[in-house]
Parts: sequence; structure tokens; C-alpha cells
Amino acid sequence: MNCQQLDEAWLKRHPLPAIAQGADKNSRGRVLVVGGAEFVPGALRLTGEAALRAGAGKLQLATVRSSALSLGVLVPEAAMIALPADEDGEIAPAAAEILKDRITTCDTLVLGPGMSMGKGARAFIANLLDSLNFPGSLILDAAALVSLRDFDPSRWRVSKNVIFTPHHGEMAALSGLPIEEIKARPAAIAAEMAVRWNAVILLKGDISYLATAEGQYLVYEGGCVGLGTGGSGDVLAGLIGGLASRGATAFQAAAWGAWIHGKAGNILAETIGEVGFLARELLPVIPALIEQTMRTLGPPEDILP
Repeated sequence: MNCQQLDEAWLKRHPLPAIAQGADKNSRGRVLVVGGAEFVPGALRLTGEAALRAGAGKLQLATVRSSALSLGVLVPEAAMIALPADEDGEIAPAAAEILKDRITTCDTLVLGPGMSMGKGARAFIANLLDSLNFPGSLILDAAALVSLRDFDPSRWRVSKNVIFTPHHGEMAALSGLPIEEIKARPAAIAAEMAVRWNAVILLKGDISYLATAEGQYLVYEGGCVGLGTGGSGDVLAGLIGGLASRGATAFQAAAWGAWIHGKAGNILAETIGEVGFLARELLPVIPALIEQTMRTLGPPEDILP
């Protein structure tokens, strides 16, 4: 397997779609983020704001009813969808029916941030995915990934624009393999799972691996230890969702998301400290970092990927 480095040279060959002057919010993409629970009511704030910071035009957040009002005040830019909760404070399985029509009006769906891996959460995600026929971009994170372990890939009816963002523990649960094996051959397992699910896999870690079902492979080594903090993955999922909503392909969105996330962490490591910065502090760094990167790289070179 030949893994290319995810670096500025790769980004230059695969630039993000430009946003035209005068573009309205609908043309920049509509993102729906589904997740959260009574135990972690603020997780969706990180994911949703990251999507907007990455350039998405419109945002909807769907979470348990008890958290929806406070989350709406915290993120006034977002429309809120209040969902019923089960006895554990997770989104109830019946909520899948409420979301069906909402999903058809969005360009990108981010599913799973802030959800647990309990029985009710797994049932909700199974209900939603089992009936999902979605042509847009789909980012599956956290509990949404683990819930797929009991899902038959032959029932997978979503588009090719699907991105999984597991860390090693989630990949172990999804694949059924011991975590020691994930750590021993991360690139190969990412490639195997990309083919199994016909999805882009971003296997997160101190070194991250990206793979597609078509045989594209990248390795990213530019992160920092400070990114290993609560909420960091929620930011990454939203960042990828925002990039996808503005027109990036699934592989572009995952790669640019990983790179921008890592670069933002390094900026905070220099200005705040290598360890101890907060996931929410990544958010205001994102817009300028994307803009500066695109401006610095300039037009794509006429060379092969």
C-alpha cells in the first residue's frame, strides 16, 4: 500500500472549491447535525459551530428536547429540532421518523457527536440509517460508527459521499477487531473498512490514516498532543461537514478537515500551551486558517495526484 503524505503539496493539487463573491447562504450548503444527549448537552455546539466556521451557509441542530432550548441560545445562528429522549437521556429510537423530512432538505448530515453507545442510541441510529436514502454528504462519528457493527452493509443505501471518523477504539468496535490489531496495522484496516462500507475512512490518532474504496491513501502526521482532549473530535466532524457542504468531495473534505484541525491545534499549542487548550478554542482559528492556506497555496499545479 502506497500512502501519500497529506501535506501542502497534496492540498495544492486538491484545492477546496472557491466560494464566489455574492454567494448566498443556501449555495454554501445546508448542514444538519444530529446527536447530543442530556449527559453532554453542549457537544453539538462544537460540531455545529465548526461547520459554520468552515464555510457552511445554514445550520440545523437536532438533539434531545431538554437540551434544545439552551443549545439554541448558545448557537443563535442555528435552527433547532427538539427530539424525544429515552429513559437514559439519549435520543429516542422513534425520533428517526421526525428527522426523515428534515434530512431531505439538507446537503450534509453529521450524525453521532455527543451520543452514547447505549441500546437506545443504537436503535435510533439503526432506525435512521435503515430508512435513509440520502444523496448528500454523510459524516458518521462516535456512537453512529459503533452502532454500525450490527448493521448489514448490503442495506447501505446512501451516496458515495460518506465519511467515517473513528478513533482506534471506535474502529475496533466497528470492525470487531482487537484494538491492538488496529494499532498494529492502521493503514490496512482503514483501507479494508473503506471497501467494506464504500466510504472514506479517516482513522484518527497521533498519526491519522485516510482511505477510499477506490484505493486512495493518505497519512497525516501533523497533529499535536493537545488535540487529544474532550470535544476535539466533535470539532473535526463539524469541520469536515462544513467543507463538504461548500462543495468538497468526501475525500477532499476529510483530508482538508484533518489538516486544518491539526494545524489549528498547533497554532494553539504555540499561543496557549502544548496541552491544556480547549476544543472550543479551535473554532475561531478555523476561518482564517482555511483562507490563508488557500491563498498561500495559490492555483493548483498541473500535475497528477
